[in-house]
Amino acid sequence: MYIRLEGIRLYAYHGVDPQENVVGANFLIDLRLKTDFSHAAQTDELSGTISYADVFERLKEEMKIPSKLLEHVCERIATRLFHDFPMIEAIDLRLSKENPPMGSDCQSVGVEAHYEQSMKRTTTNPFTH
Repeated sequence: MYIRLEGIRLYAYHGVDPQENVVGANFLIDLRLKTDFSHAAQTDELSGTISYADVFERLKEEMKIPSKLLEHVCERIATRLFHDFPMIEAIDLRLSKENPPMGSDCQSVGVEAHYEQSMKRTTTNPFTH
């Protein structure tokens, strides 16, 4: 069972070039969360699943934190989602930057990662900024 959020477009300030941290860019996120929502399917109650609106809020919060590498942003998002939503078993995450400043005509560049809850995670709370 999967919950999907696709085509999320957020404006953020990620990039190795210092100018990217000033100007910013549009980023696209596709997210697939493996979870057991059979209880919600049977009861029609949100308490038996993960609210995609809450997931979206976490994505926005993490995207607001500037980073040099998209790989780092993905790791941060996955860590946050596993922390805040223990029902998530696995995450497939695709993060793309539109019109990257690399001197070529390119629609987007990005990374894609798979994370599992069973992977070793930090035991400290990285969300106390």
